[in-house]
Amino acid sequence: MRRHKAIRFLMVISVLLVLIMFLTMVVKEYYELKGTIFISALLILPTLIFGYKYLDLHHEDYAYEKISVVIWVPIGAVLCYLLNIVGGLGSILAVGIVGTIAAFLPHLNKRSNYLKQLPASIYCGAFVGMSSVETTPHIWFVIAAGTLAGFFFMISKNLFLGVGGKLGTMAFGGVIAASFIYWLIV
Repeated sequence: MRRHKAIRFLMVISVLLVLIMFLTMVVKEYYELKGTIFISALLILPTLIFGYKYLDLHHEDYAYEKISVVIWVPIGAVLCYLLNIVGGLGSILAVGIVGTIAAFLPHLNKRSNYLKQLPASIYCGAFVGMSSVETTPHIWFVIAAGTLAGFFFMISKNLFLGVGGKLGTMAFGGVIAASFIYWLIV
């Protein structure tokens, strides 16, 4: 039971960190201010505490997505990236093609519970793959961002229920976290 609470707390903290990283990169890009992480934390922390304490965004039971389903997030990211950048189709058409193909997977075997779970994970990955070439400079970056988005997807199964845009948020978190790590390294 304590492990589940720790994982739930980790997911909420990861969302906080993703928001702080995003605001830090925006402020650094445009204003070149020192201490931007501190300023971002001061802006985001009260909002997150209020939302976590007073809004009912979670179920009380603990469930995690299976690895066999989560592995499709980076696969969806790579497929969409290849159609978007290498194929030159553009991000909207690429995510539409990948999402449509993913939506038809459960019809291959209507009794398969596994195939019914795949469209959401592939579509989450497709959101990662639709990033521009300036954001995702190479395929290894897309794989890393897709893996991070898959991690967020796995531990957020019972979190943020009823909040629209969960798949896009998980993809955004993966891309921002990978961008932040890339920014720290380079």
